[in-house]
Amino acid sequence: MTALTEAPPEAAGVPAPAAKSNGGGLLTYLIIRFLLIIPTILILVTMVFFLMRITGDPITAALGGRLPADQLQERIHQAGYDRPILIQYVEYLGQIFTGNFGRTISDNRAVTEMLATFGTATLELAVNAIVVALVIGIPLGMIAAHRRDKGADAGLRVFAILSYATPVFFAGLLLKLIFAVWLEWTPVAGRATTATELALTQLSAPTGIYWLDALRSGDMAAFWDVESHAILPALALGLLTAGVFLRLVRTNLIGTLGKDYIEAGRSRGVSEFRLVTKHAYKPALIPIITVMGLQIALLLGGAVLTETTFEWKGLGFQLAQYLSARDFVAVQGIVVLLAVIVALTNFIVDVVAALIDPRVRY
Repeated sequence: MTALTEAPPEAAGVPAPAAKSNGGGLLTYLIIRFLLIIPTILILVTMVFFLMRITGDPITAALGGRLPADQLQERIHQAGYDRPILIQYVEYLGQIFTGNFGRTISDNRAVTEMLATFGTATLELAVNAIVVALVIGIPLGMIAAHRRDKGADAGLRVFAILSYATPVFFAGLLLKLIFAVWLEWTPVAGRATTATELALTQLSAPTGIYWLDALRSGDMAAFWDVESHAILPALALGLLTAGVFLRLVRTNLIGTLGKDYIEAGRSRGVSEFRLVTKHAYKPALIPIITVMGLQIALLLGGAVLTETTFEWKGLGFQLAQYLSARDFVAVQGIVVLLAVIVALTNFIVDVVAALIDPRVRY
């Protein structure tokens, strides 16, 4: 009896199909994701520009009623705000591409200089808040999954809801009252004491990130001074995201713990703690990496209220000041920068997610 065998495609003169290249798939995915940044930023810039013009020209909005009519019209003409709105829009796009965001109206300061000065403070606060969110959210999420449907799980779920639902300014005021006023463990406000700020700003080529400048100078007293001021703002802002991470870790860990390979581990006598921390933990982190990019936008939005509450002089604090002064040129520059940061952060998160999980690329 002769066995029937199928000849390979090459034997019949037909070329075999090429294997799918993971590298090509990843490169195509990254190029597409990067190119999507351009229309995203363009749409945001356009929306911000026209929304800022709804109330009229920025000069009148900021200085109307404080300058004589002739001086006001002269400044409007010099700034070009009496030209057609579409011409102003095209010119503004050209200025952005060259890195020129104009000058603030209230204090006649280059917007790019203002963004560089205060942007580092917001970056420092956002990084500290992310660290707090990860340190609190991930371990508590693992505990909630491990103690599913028990008292600890119920308590942690309530904590997650409260941390996300509590307004960040209220959480900040409550933390200040408890730890700064009643217990006197931390400073009330600011990024550092006046002496430390003067010392750090006088360093050669300061980065503007105070804890980094303190480490560069080797001044550990200044470092601890900076960190003591950062504890409460980072905690107030980090708790906003910690609740999201807690619920995500819990949900994904519970789903992973029901997989066949986890059940096989249980049947071999592997402890539940080891299953959670070693085998189910890493797969459950992939959604967190994806959501982390979305949380950056939430953190930057919360930074406005956090910085105002703690007098943390970053972009959020300055945004509140410029809004009060109706300085829409400065507001426009800050909002555009925050939009660029969010878009680039989401791209980086997409890259990391694609490297960890190849299914994201297709």
